[in-house]
Amino acid sequence: MSVPQIAIVGRPNVGKSSLFNWLAGHRVAIVDPTAGVTRDRVSTLIESDAGVFELVDTGGMGIQDADGLTEFVEGQIESALQQAQVLLFVVDARAGVIPADEDVAQRIRALGKPIVCAANKCDTPQMDVLAADFHRLGFDPVIAVSARQRRGKQALVEALAQKLPAEPVETKADEVVMKLAIVGRRNTGKSTFINQLAQAERMIVSEVPGTTRDSVDVRFERDGKTFIAIDTAGVRRKGSIQTSIEFYSLARAERSIRRADVVLLFLDASKPISKVDKQLATYVLDHYKPAIFVVNKWDLLRPRPTGEFADYLQRAIPNLDYLPIAFATAKTGKNVQAVLNLAQNLFKQAGVRVPTGDLNRTVRRALETQAPPLKQNRRPKIFFATQVDIRPPTIVLFCNDPELFSPTYKRYLVNYFRDHLPYGEIPIKLEFRRRRETDTEIPREDIRDSAALSSRQKRRQESFELWND
Repeated sequence: MSVPQIAIVGRPNVGKSSLFNWLAGHRVAIVDPTAGVTRDRVSTLIESDAGVFELVDTGGMGIQDADGLTEFVEGQIESALQQAQVLLFVVDARAGVIPADEDVAQRIRALGKPIVCAANKCDTPQMDVLAADFHRLGFDPVIAVSARQRRGKQALVEALAQKLPAEPVETKADEVVMKLAIVGRRNTGKSTFINQLAQAERMIVSEVPGTTRDSVDVRFERDGKTFIAIDTAGVRRKGSIQTSIEFYSLARAERSIRRADVVLLFLDASKPISKVDKQLATYVLDHYKPAIFVVNKWDLLRPRPTGEFADYLQRAIPNLDYLPIAFATAKTGKNVQAVLNLAQNLFKQAGVRVPTGDLNRTVRRALETQAPPLKQNRRPKIFFATQVDIRPPTIVLFCNDPELFSPTYKRYLVNYFRDHLPYGEIPIKLEFRRRRETDTEIPREDIRDSAALSSRQKRRQESFELWND
């Protein structure tokens, strides 16, 4: 059974996005005094006493987009109007009824759907009387609210719940298997990729740089599983950010990385790796997120060998040479499903827990293969290792003194673990702690030498085969 939708509609600058964030309970949509900030449909699930419903924010009706995207914004609004079961019509109580409100009212009245009118910006009880003026638009009820002062939320939610379909609705949202964040520079094809995943025109696709501003959660299903793809604004160098909208877009993109299970780092195959790409990759690395380099628009470079570009990418960003590389053409859907499958594989890797015995044997082999160098005539020692968490895999090494281990040796250990533990393509979080009195040294085990190719090397060879003619 599908989750019912409630679409927030109204003219520009009446506080739709502020109301959306207020009802959602956290900041989702960008709020800015500039008219026309919201372009795509931004949605979130709301759980109420009446059940679960999806709240959808839309762009301002009747605005002329400064970048010539009015037709696309209107298309997103129309999709929201058609798919919603209930409409939340937001007006500005302080401005009163103006012709733009009447135009919106006429348009939505013709749909014949249940409508709740919210008179926003009633910041004090004395201002509630201003909401009465909107009764002449013919909607009932008209609820006086203030998103800024957080007034009238309970009355508004109850009014919306009464307008929901009479048939039973979902009482619990479908469990999301995985959250994907799609990040990258401007015009790398992120929104096109999202539309291919959702199999719908869910995001505005345009050659205009910076088309996407919000970080938009798009729910979609594949093989009976529910996923969330997070489309983000194209990232620019911080020195190039000129407006508050661009600043909030960057902040939303970084937040999307932090809350994602797997990150897709989008690159344009026709353009060289930039400083922004490297900074974005470093941000992903700093937060220990499983990630995939998605080289989009690969059809523009065919028949160039994929291995050649992969070598170039590894030279440009050497600290992430373990990440798999996928080659895709989002415009035609080429390899979109393969990328999703690979993301699920990384998500599964990040959830593996290695038994303590196996982990300590691996540490022992790493120490015997290359012992840590002396520091100030002191020998660094590792006595015991244990995995304390997953996603990311977090390994704690109890030692005589964490300060004795150099960054170089720590990198060696991480690479050794990546080659010999089931974490060949994901970040590993390593922590050193001073040994407690109850900790014992790692027992010596028989060490088996293996001439086989490391699991990481095997996976990197396989990653080049993600583009199949």
